[in-house]
Amino acid sequence: MTSGDPSGALDRLEAEEWSRDPNPTWRPMLRRILTLGVAAVLLLVSLLILLGIIGNQLEAQVAILATLMALIPLIIIVPTYLWLDRYEAEPVPYLVAAFLWGAVIAVVGAFFLNSLGMALLVQSHWSDPFETGAVYLAPITEETLKGLGIFLIYLLRRHEFDGIIDGIVYAGMIGAGFAFSENILYLGQAYTEMGNEGLTATFIVRGLMGPFGHPLFTSLIGIGIGIAVSTRGRGVKALAILGGWVCAVLLHGAWNLSAIAGIEGFLSAYITFQVPLFLAFIGFLVWLRRREGRLIGQYLSAYADAGWLTHAEVSMLSHLGTRRAARAWARERGGGAAQRSMDAFQDSASDLALLRSRLVRGTAERDAAQREMVLLQAITAHRKDFIGTPVL
Repeated sequence: MTSGDPSGALDRLEAEEWSRDPNPTWRPMLRRILTLGVAAVLLLVSLLILLGIIGNQLEAQVAILATLMALIPLIIIVPTYLWLDRYEAEPVPYLVAAFLWGAVIAVVGAFFLNSLGMALLVQSHWSDPFETGAVYLAPITEETLKGLGIFLIYLLRRHEFDGIIDGIVYAGMIGAGFAFSENILYLGQAYTEMGNEGLTATFIVRGLMGPFGHPLFTSLIGIGIGIAVSTRGRGVKALAILGGWVCAVLLHGAWNLSAIAGIEGFLSAYITFQVPLFLAFIGFLVWLRRREGRLIGQYLSAYADAGWLTHAEVSMLSHLGTRRAARAWARERGGGAAQRSMDAFQDSASDLALLRSRLVRGTAERDAAQREMVLLQAITAHRKDFIGTPVL
């Protein structure tokens, strides 16, 4: 390591109390197998229950029609959250797991909790159990279950959960999955009860006017968890998570209240409150993505000063346009292999910048120094691959 090393990674690595040697026992593999096994069983059982719920309420042809229509909003929602996740893309298996959590586990859990709560309200002769359930009960149960999915992902991949953007991306995928399964039930029930007219009206409200409802609600929890992982204070962590959950519940409850307020009440709330809020959220996402590019440039500059990167490379890595141009250059120079090396170079550099930000804030994991060295070595190796590729 050169004397200009920005973080003294090698010195810290040698000073740490842990060993870099692998665990010689079977316990790490056993823990991984148990974790994956529990997750698979939970998912399978929940999926069977969900299919049973759908089959009990909808005929097969109606369920297929509702499923096809419920897929349409996903064409808008999923690309939006993937667009946000361009600088440091989350692993596909975790994105799929987030979607499945929302579409299967959270939906099934919410179905039983909401049903139980509604039954208790009816038995207690509550004045308006339907309105109470929709405005108060459902937002609490659903946002709690969806938020739990984000928190579990953070626990499982703490090394790479970097902050607000990661929280929003996982929240968006969980919310998209939840809305997908819920839309199947609502669209199917509308068609069964009112035919094409009911199906069309429900699709307009849920699929066109409010496709980002659940993803947006849960994104507030993602923001809270993202803030929590970016700070060291326990009080701030707790307040951020609690605050995100409360905001998600309140926004969800407001949406449900407008939905049962009649056509005029819904349209009034939609135009005066929900549309401006959605536009503000989109603007916030655009700002977050630009901010991430600036932060990557800021935190990689220290490595350029130390000689690990050039300042031209840091400038390239800080903007999506120049990153695309660099990948195109690598492909022209050395074909697909060179482009893959450039992809890996850019991904490793983004991970390094975000790791550096955690080191600066004092929120990095215990093995951050080791991870820093691995990323620096990967950057050097990948650069050699695409620079050393002969021109075709």
